Amino acid sequence: MRLDRFLSETTELTRSLAKRALKNGEVTLNGEPVKQAALHVDTEQDQVHLNGERLALVGLRYVMLHKPTEVECTARRGLYPRAIDLVDLPHADRLQPVGRLDVDTTGLLLLTDDGQWLHRITSPKHRCAKVYLAELAEPLEGAHAERAIAQFEEGILLEDDDTPTAPATLELLAPTRARLTITEGRYHQVKRMFGALGNRVVSLHRHSIGPIALPDTLAPGEWRELTPEEIARF
Repeated sequence: MRLDRFLSETTELTRSLAKRALKNGEVTLNGEPVKQAALHVDTEQDQVHLNGERLALVGLRYVMLHKPTEVECTARRGLYPRAIDLVDLPHADRLQPVGRLDVDTTGLLLLTDDGQWLHRITSPKHRCAKVYLAELAEPLEGAHAERAIAQFEEGILLEDDDTPTAPATLELLAPTRARLTITEGRYHQVKRMFGALGNRVVSLHRHSIGPIALPDTLAPGEWRELTPEEIARF
């Protein structure tokens, strides 16, 4: 790996700032001052220091976050805090959400800097199941409920979409409370599906993604790293 890239991946420095640090004599490689940005670094053997501090690559990270409301799944800073701001890890800004949640939606959010792992979960061809709990504005009962369950199973053609949604499983827990399992990730999909039936989602919570469910022990705003066993499930 080039030295300037190594510096940018182990610090908050951009590539241009890394080159400036090299030019200013702030970097040593195996104890010797170096200024050449293109020098090759053996990430397993070489020792790189910046202003006396030993640098090391951060391995791939896999995080589970209980996303609260009024938190955005975006890299840009806006009106609301970002999900990555809740994760106290080095270079948390490099983590990407594995399927976004709306600012008013709570629940399980996976974050990673492993692009291949992310793709395995989010690629439509893998049809990874996501389970949501929805509170509805209008009750679903009797024949109306039966019709809604059948429509979700058959697929719903949403406004501005060219194809119906993939078959989804709707389970009514109460007249205004439902568990929905989908295998897609279309824009505002759950809200639009219920909207197509003339209903409205009052609150939405993602309970699970594939084999990973949000544990009761993780409070809103809290996070933990996934175990090797959890990572391997995908």
